[in-house]
Amino acid sequence: MSEHVAVALDPDVATGVAEELYGRGWTDGLPALPATEESVQRFLATTQRAEDEVAAHHPQLERHVTVRDVAVSAVMAGCLPEYFPVVLAAWDALSAERAALGGGWQSTSGPGPLIVVNGPIRHQLAINSESGVLGPGFRANATIPRAIGLTVRNGFGIRPRELEQATIGTVGRWQLCIGENEEASPWEPLSEEAGVEPGVSAVAATLVRTFEVVDNRSFTSAQEVLGDFVDTIQRSGALIGRHSPTGILLNPAHAQLFADAGMSKQDVREWIVARAGRTEAELQAVGKGLSHLPGGPFAADHRHPTLADAKPATLPIIVAGSSNAAMSMVFRVLGLWSGRSFPVR
Repeated sequence: MSEHVAVALDPDVATGVAEELYGRGWTDGLPALPATEESVQRFLATTQRAEDEVAAHHPQLERHVTVRDVAVSAVMAGCLPEYFPVVLAAWDALSAERAALGGGWQSTSGPGPLIVVNGPIRHQLAINSESGVLGPGFRANATIPRAIGLTVRNGFGIRPRELEQATIGTVGRWQLCIGENEEASPWEPLSEEAGVEPGVSAVAATLVRTFEVVDNRSFTSAQEVLGDFVDTIQRSGALIGRHSPTGILLNPAHAQLFADAGMSKQDVREWIVARAGRTEAELQAVGKGLSHLPGGPFAADHRHPTLADAKPATLPIIVAGSSNAAMSMVFRVLGLWSGRSFPVR
């Protein structure tokens, strides 16, 4: 530590600030930075949006937050000012999610927002898209979603055991921000699938219930790995209705395997959707028969597809992580992804 830093920082003052913010109920349990007028203005200077513009709203609670409110949370979360346009774009994306508008923040599932960043801003902000993409150690990946969480807490007033009713919650609930590893992907990035022009920085987001690993590094064919994805996706545990919306964080090695087999991203999606499903008897055996739904009752051998269709919004596929081991992740979406990406502006 340099002499200058040692003199400038007073550990007692820093501890006192952290305790004061926690004591007021403004933090997520971790130390937060104080938002001063000066620091908030530095964030507001990075966007053309007016500080009193509504950035997000919660229809059920009839509450909204302004750009300035979001800036306060971004400061407290430890964001750098240049992250702020991405935080606002994340709110644009979350505001298009039906689950987020329909009580998802208060759900017993306790979902976390998965924020996916595409385009050159990943490099400008050092947003990790490679090794350890869901892990700690990268400031932008950690603080951008934390700013969302602090806004939900302080702007909407949704706090655990109060308006928020998570039964268990999602591991890393306010830490799920990744860049797509576009450079290692054989396909078009998520943002271009959603209609954003190539080279434009954009953000997509959805609410996620949990992640499950697909560790398949012993494969001899693309079909073996695809079958492993089907086995994971059709698991009944996440099923709470007729279908179980799902997404894939696809390891670059698995993506390249599929591409080398001549498959596009849509080919992968259609292969999986055509095969993922359970019979009525299998679902009844675990207490999840669907015969009470419209169209029922169903014969024991009636097959229920796990996914409603093979659209990108139903089964988003995002290439992320490194190729040092062929491990991908299946994530469970609460509701349905909007299928939209929002340019950073």
